Amino acid sequence: MAFLLAAGMYYAPTTQAQVRVNVNLNVGSQPLWGPVGYDYAEYYYLPDVDAYYYIPRRQFIYFDRDEGDWVFAPALPRYYHYDLYRGYKVVINDPRPYLNAGYYRSRYGRYRGWYDRQDLIRDCHDDRYRRYRDHDDDDDDDHGRGHWRGRGHGHGHGHHGDDD
Repeated sequence: MAFLLAAGMYYAPTTQAQVRVNVNLNVGSQPLWGPVGYDYAEYYYLPDVDAYYYIPRRQFIYFDRDEGDWVFAPALPRYYHYDLYRGYKVVINDPRPYLNAGYYRSRYGRYRGWYDRQDLIRDCHDDRYRRYRDHDDDDDDDHGRGHWRGRGHGHGHGHHGDDD
């Protein structure tokens, strides 16, 4: 019994440290159209279409007025006509921000129409992004509607420590 207790105490700090590192870094999970400068991002808020992107599940979250509920989907509806590579993204690390949409809409709505104002992971030469960018096998291009115009200028404004 004493051996198990001692072994548990020895391995517990290592396990917690590994979990902490894995939770706090998700550079490789962020899409190519995401803004650079974030080691961790859980959601992007897309002010131009008042929608969200949940990075861990690679899904968009938008409000369907006809259904009166939030929709979780692998792509935005075609009628949005939204170019992910040009539109401004706000990093949000709060749980389920779409449930507090009014707050994010009022706080970050001013970024509507801020096209091509962010450096994107796709264009970044930083080594921490390069290995993911060069081996990205997802279908981000389909969601971006293939409009790869220009390079952005500036970084995203995040919530929790990256305020504007």
